[in-house]
Amino acid sequence: MSQDGAQGQHTGRALASGRYQLRDLLGQGGMASVHLAYDSVLDRQVAIKTLHTDLGREQAFRERFRREAQSVAKLTHTNIVSVFDTGEDTLDGMTTPYIVMEYVEGRPLGSVLDEDVRQQGAMPADKALKITADVLAALEISHEMGLVHRDIKPGNVMMTKRGVVKVMDFGIARAMQSGVTSMTQTGMVVGTPQYLSPEQALGRGVDARSDLYSVGIMLFQLVTGRLPFEADSPLAIAYAHVQEEPPVPSSINRALPPAVDALIARALKKNPNERFPSAEAMRDECLRVAASFQAAPPSIVPGTQAPSGAGVGSAVFPPVDQATPAPSGQVQTPYQPTPPPNPYGTPAPTGPSPAYGYPQQGGYPTPSPAAYSPQPGPSTPPPYNLSPQAPAAPSGGRNKPVIIGSVIVSVLAVGGLVTALLLNGGSEDDKGGGGSSASASASAEKKPGYRGPDTTKTIDTEECTEPRESYNDPDKIQIPDFKFKNIKSVKACLQAAGWELNEKKVDENTYGDGTVMNQFPSADTDVDPEDMPEIELSVSTGNPPS
Repeated sequence: MSQDGAQGQHTGRALASGRYQLRDLLGQGGMASVHLAYDSVLDRQVAIKTLHTDLGREQAFRERFRREAQSVAKLTHTNIVSVFDTGEDTLDGMTTPYIVMEYVEGRPLGSVLDEDVRQQGAMPADKALKITADVLAALEISHEMGLVHRDIKPGNVMMTKRGVVKVMDFGIARAMQSGVTSMTQTGMVVGTPQYLSPEQALGRGVDARSDLYSVGIMLFQLVTGRLPFEADSPLAIAYAHVQEEPPVPSSINRALPPAVDALIARALKKNPNERFPSAEAMRDECLRVAASFQAAPPSIVPGTQAPSGAGVGSAVFPPVDQATPAPSGQVQTPYQPTPPPNPYGTPAPTGPSPAYGYPQQGGYPTPSPAAYSPQPGPSTPPPYNLSPQAPAAPSGGRNKPVIIGSVIVSVLAVGGLVTALLLNGGSEDDKGGGGSSASASASAEKKPGYRGPDTTKTIDTEECTEPRESYNDPDKIQIPDFKFKNIKSVKACLQAAGWELNEKKVDENTYGDGTVMNQFPSADTDVDPEDMPEIELSVSTGNPPS
């Protein structure tokens, strides 16, 4: 949404019955264009993002896109680009969804970084940490409202002329990933591969900690001038996020203190339980680290390069005229033993990081050895052997949003591992010696991809026993907001007030088992306390949508 460096062209087109007059083209990508526009009703400049993919033809997607935009419009914060309006209109003969946003006079963070790289090799660490802290301040607000950004990257962060950080494009990735379109079926991922969390790369449900991983990737890029994982193929990059460890930032920029290395290392843990528990916690650490050392200009080590994923593409997708070599030696998989479930908000454990595990009961349990080895022994090859006729990895431009099928990525990362886990995955209820039958019995009601409850999101009973009075009628009260709260605390609240509950279960594994996903009457509805309606709640089962 910047005019810097881009002389857009005047379009002469309009949206919303002529209210928004499109003017300069500020930027264009594979799925959307951003125009400077004039709002003739409120006499102001705005930025309008229009989606120009086949998604605009699908009614189900347009409805999801509208709902997401409405949710994002409720986000109000200095570091968040405000959303003013949303709708759809016809442009160039196609139905086009659009979002009307605050016009930010400035430039993308990527442009700021490029300038610092040209002048100093990387961004000074104190500057990078303060920018990152502001991004996390924006995420803190969105996460409190249950909105996960899913596509944090320098291109979605703006810097105003006064140096204010503005995060944009909340909700767009979620709308893309809704699973209601022919482009984004269940188990597919929309995002930018260089910044994907391991759980995104594997097509699993994500929560706030996925954004923190992406922030860690971005911070690494700011302080080193390069990305931790780069390759020619988006699939090879996704593989690296799941399998490979990032380099130590100070091995690239010698001016970085150990505290910066430690901060980034924690943000980039494969297991979400070992990352920072919240955006607030990571922001506090960024500010603490920024204040703990004397600022120094970057000192880039000549010739250093981040892991490029070299050989990943050829190893997974070999040339058609070559046979696939059998793996030898111990094979690392992303499903190593992990700690017991850790509620969101509980401090992440310290110590060595086991690799990312399969979500089950809110955590990442230890899989059976049979899940990835037909016979015991460290030298057993993995249970996949891709044939020489495997397709060539698609080429992809850097930092371009792509859609990655989780089935393909899972083949890259672990081959047939997911299927084996479904058959052999352990359960916390196993007390040892139970075998596969005990495991199957313990998880009979939990589907693959199940996410356990988040008991940190609660509501006080006073919200029900002493509800707010209506602004319009002093004899009425307002219904409390139960959404995204744990059902146990909601039931206690309703019981304390003597209100009736009608509970319905819905399959959903982003927010976890027992999370209230919807309510009727909606929050802040005026009701007569002498004639209270039944409260209808849709509650997550923790299972993925069927």
